[in-house]
Amino acid sequence: MEFKIAKRSEDYSRWYGDVIAAAQLADYSPVKGCMVIRPNGYAIWEKIQRALDDLFKATGHVNAYFPLFIPESFLKKEAEHVEGFAPECAVVTHGGGEKLEEPLVVRPTSETIIWSCYRNWIQSYRDLPLLINQWANVVRWEMRTRLFLRTTEFLWQEGHTAHATETEAQEEAFRMLGVYKQFAEETMAMPVLTGEKTPAQKFAGARHTYCIEAMMQDKRALQSGTSHDLGQNFAKAFDVRFQNEQGQLEYVWATSWGVSTRLIGGLIMTHSDDKGLVLPPALAPTQVVFVPILTKDAETVLQATRHLADTIRPVATVQVDDRTNVSPGWKFNDWEQRGVPIRLEVGPKDLAKKQVVLVRRDTGEKQFVPQETLPETIAMTLRTMQQDLFNRAKSLREDNTIYLDDYKQLCDLFAESSAFVKAHWCESPDCEARVQEENKVTIRCVEFDRPQEAGACIVCGKPSPGRVVFSKAY
Repeated sequence: MEFKIAKRSEDYSRWYGDVIAAAQLADYSPVKGCMVIRPNGYAIWEKIQRALDDLFKATGHVNAYFPLFIPESFLKKEAEHVEGFAPECAVVTHGGGEKLEEPLVVRPTSETIIWSCYRNWIQSYRDLPLLINQWANVVRWEMRTRLFLRTTEFLWQEGHTAHATETEAQEEAFRMLGVYKQFAEETMAMPVLTGEKTPAQKFAGARHTYCIEAMMQDKRALQSGTSHDLGQNFAKAFDVRFQNEQGQLEYVWATSWGVSTRLIGGLIMTHSDDKGLVLPPALAPTQVVFVPILTKDAETVLQATRHLADTIRPVATVQVDDRTNVSPGWKFNDWEQRGVPIRLEVGPKDLAKKQVVLVRRDTGEKQFVPQETLPETIAMTLRTMQQDLFNRAKSLREDNTIYLDDYKQLCDLFAESSAFVKAHWCESPDCEARVQEENKVTIRCVEFDRPQEAGACIVCGKPSPGRVVFSKAY
């Protein structure tokens, strides 16, 4: 039975859920707010992991693993941190049938447990920098959940680094944000803005939070990754000091940074269409699917198809759909919903002409390709599709980035839809809060490359040093 997907223009939220269901990416679990990531969805997460892990290791980072349970007292050591995370924490009070002497917090993030370990690992400047990442799950008690975007438990990576100087830590925070930007744009084909969060939006316990922000097809923003300059806050909370080259004791400087399975939600909402999932080739577990037309001379067609599949395995991941209990049309729809970038159709007539029919998932464009040039054509088409998806998403963002100087116009715009609105802000928390309360809109970031342009705050009219990005967000 074919799965009917709602249209984006009619019900975007339902469309998003339908795409996930049709592609069999995830499902809600019996535990409220949690999700089951199905094999198709987890295969995408594995591709994300591999690509990011290679980038992390290329910048000198190594992987480790830290406990899921954190003593409650650890979170209380950094006041801003515990205040920020307390409402989201799940706490274990009993174990083995007995009440625990100290409650254990189920990991919402790992700064505290990691810095308790770093206190023992760091003694001298020779132990620095310490560049560690972990792939893990975390729990944050969410009231309203949505698959991949916001769930009580989710998968992520979190980097935690220690440095001898403030400058080194700042360079690390920017370096890792650059890694996230590179991954988002080159691998996910998802253009992003880079900038700093406002003090009201920064990570609890950080001095500065830097972010990448992407526009989804409904013109809302998705925070897709963050990198934090933690200063010496956690080092002081856990008394992590080192002996410098002059023999003096100093507190180390820290960063943390992370992305999560919410990237899969971003992938869906950046590229998919009313037919279902669309995947950029770099993250597609299967890049090419052969659908042999088995109406007559079935065994000959199937053998020829398998041979053709072998010829393109050096340039793409390939699957041959040899199912006989469903029609070719059903298969076409099934693979479209799963987002496979290229479909190749092979029938008796195609074999006679020594050709295949190539169909691009993103455009639906069909072309007849000679079998002898198939590997080269596949490689070129995958590269072209990857770039075209990025260009399309970038054009959407550019077409929906609006400069405004009048507060009523901002209110009217967000009452009807969303966009990236670039408007002046005086840096007052009160003005920021007013926009959020009245419009359900937040400042997504203060862009690094924004022009130094004096103006008047769109809310209060006071002097502003430059424009910031306002938008509705997930």
